Amino acid sequence: MTVQRADARRNYARILAVAEEEVAAHGADASLENIARTAGVGSATVRRHFPSRHALLEAVFAERIEALVARATASAGAPDARAALLEWLGALTAYATSARGLADALTRTGMDDPDHVNACSAKLTGAADPLLRRAAQAGAVTPGVTAADLVTLVTGIALATEHHPDPAAEANRLLDLTLRGVSPQG
Repeated sequence: MTVQRADARRNYARILAVAEEEVAAHGADASLENIARTAGVGSATVRRHFPSRHALLEAVFAERIEALVARATASAGAPDARAALLEWLGALTAYATSARGLADALTRTGMDDPDHVNACSAKLTGAADPLLRRAAQAGAVTPGVTAADLVTLVTGIALATEHHPDPAAEANRLLDLTLRGVSPQG
């Protein structure tokens, strides 16, 4: 394991703090040059710490992704498997609509590097898997639904509602519609 020099650690922290602000303001396509300038470093320093835009986005969203993973882990043993899954999907939807750029970042698998695995999507999918399995065992989920399907649906909802006057409310409405289906049972 390599140990970073103190100035490299400070640069990393400063770049990440500026990137969080820039992504919140401008989305996933925030200017890397502006991030470097605002952080007071050269663009080569940004690239040394974050070799791709995707690596930078993963770092920006890492803390919140970990919170969603922890939330799924804590809910995995809940008595009502369906409710646990739906509550987690609601939390994912709330975060995806409030964190500008996250939904776009979740769709970037392979865009910077065809061999790159989207770490954010992979973590969310891995977190949803146990919740989904339990809900499927309880008969509360249509056979064949995957955790990747659910993350993709939430990502699509977040992207579709990003410019809505009330993205959170519209995203919740669309998630509810998705979960109920468009055709009445019966």
